[in-house]
This record gives sequence, C-alpha cells and structure tokens, in this order.
Amino acid sequence: MIRHRSPWGQGIDAHEPTDVRELCGIESHNEESRSVCDLLNRARICLSEQMSVTEQARRAQIVAAAIDTIAAEGYARASFARIARAAGLSSTGLISYHFASKQDLMDAVVHTVLGEFGAFVTERMNAESGPAGELRAFIAANIAFVTANRTRLLAALAVAAAGPDGPDPVLEADLRGLAELLRAGQRAGEFREFDVDVMAVAIRSVRDGVLNRLSVEPDLDLDTYTRELVTLFELATRGNA
Repeated sequence: MIRHRSPWGQGIDAHEPTDVRELCGIESHNEESRSVCDLLNRARICLSEQMSVTEQARRAQIVAAAIDTIAAEGYARASFARIARAAGLSSTGLISYHFASKQDLMDAVVHTVLGEFGAFVTERMNAESGPAGELRAFIAANIAFVTANRTRLLAALAVAAAGPDGPDPVLEADLRGLAELLRAGQRAGEFREFDVDVMAVAIRSVRDGVLNRLSVEPDLDLDTYTRELVTLFELATRGNA
C-alpha cells in the first residue's frame, strides 16, 4: 500500500511532527522566528487540505469510471485497464494508489451508489409529517431514484450480485429503519396491527423485485409501478377508520 505523502516530501505517521516549528526544530522565543513558522504552518495545513480535496476528487473520478465501465462491459470485464481508460488515466497505477484491490474499488462503487440512494430517499421522507406519509415517500422515492439513476444503480447491483453471500449491513440497517417506521405508525394509530418485521421484509422484497426486473427489462414503466406499490402498501398497512 502506498503511503500518502505530505507537502514536505515525507510520510506523515502518528508519531511524526505535524507542526512546522517541530519539523524545523524551532523552539525559540524569537518573535520573528515564530511568525515565520506560523506562516509556514498555515501554508502546510492549506496544502494538506488541498491535497485531500484533490485525492477525494480523483477517487470520485475513478468510481464514476468504474460505474460506466460495469454498465457498458459488465462486472467481469471491468478491469483496471478498462476503468483507467474510461477515467482518462495514463496508468492503472493511479487506481492502485487509491484502491488496494478491485474488490476495494467495487466496494466503493456499491457504497457510493447506496449512499446517494439513501440520501435521496431520506430527504423526501423528511419532508413528510407522519409515518403514513413517510412510507409513501419511501416507496415513491425508491422508484424515483431508480428512474433517474438506472445506470448507476444497475452497476451497483451487478457488483453486489458478484460479491460474497451473507447479510449486507447496509441492507440490514435498511430493514431495521423500515421496521421502526412501521412501529411508529402503529403507535400513532396510522397503521393497523401487524408484524413489522414481516411487513418490512415484504416492502423491501417488492422494491428489490422492481430493481431486479429493471435489469432484464430496461424500459419498465416505473410510473405505473410507483402508483401501484404505493396503493398496495397503503391498503396493507392502513389502520382502522
């Protein structure tokens, strides 16, 4: 693994000095010396922050290229060479600098897309005032994100399908959040009594079914799916009038 370099040309470890006065060995009480070193220290911090932003931008560029490559070539053919070409990079070494392995990069693809997915859905749920409205927003926002981000989402699904079996902590958290939303609706009298874990699995399974269907039928009518799924789970959860 390549160590990151500081603007001073040496690797920064936890035990190494990170203040310019320490790097210079200056402990003088001379005001002029302290002023110069304070200025250099601020410059070092600015350079470090700039490098961090640059590295983040490069990582994002590589992840975006990986998504495009998976969408165009498939997961199995998404080699570092193809991804580097899609990113406009001169060498695969630039990918290896930021990602330890192909799996590391693929994990970043999944977590990037799922992070965008989660933020998109949460924003729309937060605009609602009660559990029933939040559930409608959850279902509609899931389909809306799919509509606007088919390529990115299908690439993430292809990566996830090729990964090892076992519970995904992100999806497990998704289930727990849904169950708590349903429980809150029952406490508020907006939802009838039912097993919230079973209903959460049902909602997510239907959502995942739409995503899987989309992978084999790209022209799926998602507007119709949105209307029908919102109605389906309104009827399934509705409390007694």
